[in-house]
Amino acid sequence: MKRLLSRLRFKPRSQKRFLFNPISLTVGTIVLVVTLFELGSPVLDVIELNWLNLRFRARGPLAPTPTVVLAVIDEKSLSDEGRWPWPRSKIAALVDALSRDGAKAIGFDITFVEPDENSRLTLVNELAQKVDSLAIADSHLADFIQESRANADNDQALVNALKRSSAPVVLGYFFHMSETGVGYELDEDDINQRLTRIEASKYPIIRYSQDRTAVPFIKAYAPQNNLDIFTKVAASSGYFSVPSDPDGVVRWMPLMIQGGEDLFPPLSILCVWHYLGKPQLVVQTGPNGVEGVQLGERFLPTDESGQLLINYRGPAKTFPYYSISDILEGKLPSGTFKDKIVVVGATAIGIGDLRSTPFGHVYPGSEIHATVIDNILAGDFIKRPSWSKIFDVLAIVFLAGLIGVALPRLNALEGFLFGAMLFLIYVTAAYFLFASAHVWLNMVYPIFGLAATYTILTVYRYLTEERERIRIKRTFKQYVAPDVIEAVLKDPEDVRIGGQEKILTVLFSDLAGFTAFSERHSPQQVIELLSEYHDRMTEQLFAHQGTLVGYIGDELIALFGAPVEQADQAQRACTAALAMREHRNALGEEWMKMGRPRLRARTGINSGTMLVGNIGSKYRFTYSVLGDQVNLASRLENINKIYGTEIIIGEHTAHLVEGFFVLRQLDMVRVVGRQQALSIYELLATAETPLPPEQKKMLVTYAAALDAYYQRRWAEALELFMECLALWPEDGPSRIMAERCRIYRNAPPPEDWEGVFEHLTKD
Repeated sequence: MKRLLSRLRFKPRSQKRFLFNPISLTVGTIVLVVTLFELGSPVLDVIELNWLNLRFRARGPLAPTPTVVLAVIDEKSLSDEGRWPWPRSKIAALVDALSRDGAKAIGFDITFVEPDENSRLTLVNELAQKVDSLAIADSHLADFIQESRANADNDQALVNALKRSSAPVVLGYFFHMSETGVGYELDEDDINQRLTRIEASKYPIIRYSQDRTAVPFIKAYAPQNNLDIFTKVAASSGYFSVPSDPDGVVRWMPLMIQGGEDLFPPLSILCVWHYLGKPQLVVQTGPNGVEGVQLGERFLPTDESGQLLINYRGPAKTFPYYSISDILEGKLPSGTFKDKIVVVGATAIGIGDLRSTPFGHVYPGSEIHATVIDNILAGDFIKRPSWSKIFDVLAIVFLAGLIGVALPRLNALEGFLFGAMLFLIYVTAAYFLFASAHVWLNMVYPIFGLAATYTILTVYRYLTEERERIRIKRTFKQYVAPDVIEAVLKDPEDVRIGGQEKILTVLFSDLAGFTAFSERHSPQQVIELLSEYHDRMTEQLFAHQGTLVGYIGDELIALFGAPVEQADQAQRACTAALAMREHRNALGEEWMKMGRPRLRARTGINSGTMLVGNIGSKYRFTYSVLGDQVNLASRLENINKIYGTEIIIGEHTAHLVEGFFVLRQLDMVRVVGRQQALSIYELLATAETPLPPEQKKMLVTYAAALDAYYQRRWAEALELFMECLALWPEDGPSRIMAERCRIYRNAPPPEDWEGVFEHLTKD
């Protein structure tokens, strides 16, 4: 090393001066990299974000504080309590159980935006109307009806639970960030009414050091509130909207979002606020924007727009998870939730909000809120101090300048080792500050400056000095084997903890109306029917080489493309869905002769990158599939209810099977939890299957109607959709689209409307 450092002393060289020399090239590279840093380079910025992920993983998991736990709607809960959504009475029972056990604050990462569908309450109301119409004046009967209505009203049961809870309950809601997110234009009064409903939960104090209009707050279009009856009795309401970075990873939590003239806090802030006994809550701004939030004696640092950089504790399930079914059944030890902040959310396939984080691509959204709460309580925030930008610029200048001065005076091997040494020193220092001091310093731009300067000067030497060029070539031959990269490419690391990421096709199939059937029949009858149904459907699934993921009640989940790779996986999934429909219809005919209900099912199919493998614990695991594309398949299955269809496939699947099946493009939608819109298609039959002439003509007319709809020709589109109904009266999509055309004809969508309709609920 002494010999290497001694070579750095200036040595006069008898060489011809060129316009391009090591000094000018080094200075030019520094100016270029600093300019890129100031202006921002999307590619380099995404690389820096990925390197931040690596810092989290290199640091490893951290033990969270024992204060925060999660009560989750998992597969076990769905199996024990029934499919989601549950009656609100179950949620009320959950609030009661957590309150009795000593929870200090409860936060809901789910919404209650629509009244509970309750057949018992409907029956009581109909009885009351009949009594009124018959003018029956009986106080005992009136008392009975009133008592029955109170017992049957699940929404009122939840209201009562929220009122009597000793633990403050914070309800979650979300913000529509733009008008397109709502799907239609809201008038100003409607927006103001929505904001008024959550006004009690806004930040009470905002301290400005400049004109408030100059502060770059994150602004929202309108909130999606819970029902008023819940909002009024809950302790507070906090949003659970979480944005993603350009690479799809969640790293920031906005601690404030502006709605109208007010600022509103997230679910996590309000949970901690109630946990600490409602200390003073203040938004603090500075000359450059937001500085942070003062929560009692705690100060929460943010960036200029009010976002907190999340200090993740580890991968999913770093925090304690408790199945809600275990809570409701009293299987947990007394005191489990004493003095705890309990975040209630969903993790089950199809209803859970799974996000990407620095620790992986399958991370429940509820645990993100738990992590932010833990960050606030622990106070170990990751910061980008005001001096960090100056430091980053100096690091670019220092590293690029040092390699620029040293490289011309070192041979190829020494230059490579010196550059590698600078690289390791800086990366180690930046990582040490991240892991120990919780400071985020930029790695990519300084390293890019170092690498760019090294590369440019190496190329310069190669072009101007033949002897150096040959020596560099020989050196690299000696120290870098030509077949190293080929060996790595031929032997990639396929095995991952929890499974592998692959492009797969997943199928969700669910019986329509089965919940109502199960309420009218005994459990034994329900089990017998389900067993026979699942037997028939699974036979068709296996006949097309599908993999059965599992059953959830009357729902069947299947997978194609794993564990055995299938080049035609999408075709197999679609063929299996059609075969299942055919055999389901045949089974329905058999059941009708036996006095059983006729069967109708909804099926959703989607293809994309998913995580597949043995997932679970050391006590029990299952071969399953997870990921955003899996959730999308579940959403597609549910959307059948809206369009009155049986099989809907995603656009990726449609592209893979185009020409092999009769498909109809139904609509362009954006489902809840996803920003990207997609086209959805109805799977009708195989390409060889003959269709009735009327249906063929209807499909052609529907395509023309949809084209007119996208071009905002509402009257023409409405006429064509009505023509479709005349040709095929039972066509649900035509009926839905015709009604939508009537609405848009009277209240057109905004000018920047792209033909996308947003489905606002998960079900």
